[in-house]
Amino acid sequence: MAGVKLFALNGNVPLAQKIAQEVGLPLSPASVRHFADGEIAIDLDDSVRGADVYVIQPVSDPVNENLMELLIMVDALRRASAHTINVVVPYYGYARADRKARSREPITAKLVANLLTMDGIDRFIAVDLHADQLQGFFDIPVDHLRALPLFAEYFRKLNLPDVVVVAPDHSGTKHARELAELLHAPIAIVDKRPEADAGIIGDVAGQNAIIIDDLIDTGDRAAEAYTALAAAGAKDIYAVATHAIFSRGASQRLADLPLSQIVVTDTIDLPAEKRLPNMVTISVGQMIGQAIKLIATNQSIHPLFDFK
Repeated sequence: MAGVKLFALNGNVPLAQKIAQEVGLPLSPASVRHFADGEIAIDLDDSVRGADVYVIQPVSDPVNENLMELLIMVDALRRASAHTINVVVPYYGYARADRKARSREPITAKLVANLLTMDGIDRFIAVDLHADQLQGFFDIPVDHLRALPLFAEYFRKLNLPDVVVVAPDHSGTKHARELAELLHAPIAIVDKRPEADAGIIGDVAGQNAIIIDDLIDTGDRAAEAYTALAAAGAKDIYAVATHAIFSRGASQRLADLPLSQIVVTDTIDLPAEKRLPNMVTISVGQMIGQAIKLIATNQSIHPLFDFK
């Protein structure tokens, strides 16, 4: 693909390398330096004049540092006369602050979208945004990739009998139903109520339960879902999430649960100390690489969603 250049910042270099391998292009060189006071400096070691550039950077821990790296990189590319600047954000941090739930709250997801847009990006590519409507926060093209087909393919290969897909709360019902349709399985919902133990809506007794969520942060929601499913008589229980944030003791919390498997993707580069023996990591590198090839050649990315 003539005229296309790929850059990786510090957020998730292993994933960027997988994407580059799928695209069939090397990662272009760039230097990211930090001054003594923490300020970030970026130098492009190759010309990008007239190039269609793709920058790969999740907004994950350290969230603010990775976000500033991305903003500074975009500024450098724009000033270096890149033809188009396309940012690939496998995990979009601040996405949970997408509305005013209480008085005097910021909508930080919109703020970050504004910052990226005003910085001069031409296209935003993400995987499993916290809410689909976040695409509307951008006034530029957004390609919202989904990890759901990858999870469905994985569990089809496991060939589990008597599967039920479980939403960890009522807001996750749509996500659970989508996976259930791909697996031809029923759904159940964890019904959490104030000052009461969580219950289950649906039949899970004797079933292999798959808890599906977009992310695992502290692990509290997965733990509550596990407890409710175990009490309701579920057989083997699997926890599935696209983004493995794993903050504030999540790894230990999940390690204490006798989950059959924890299935995540590599949108976030999880350090070795947070990985668990029963964790399965599915790469989104091939999917993102295919998306870049389709976008760069002005083709529809719809085939990436055509999975039945």
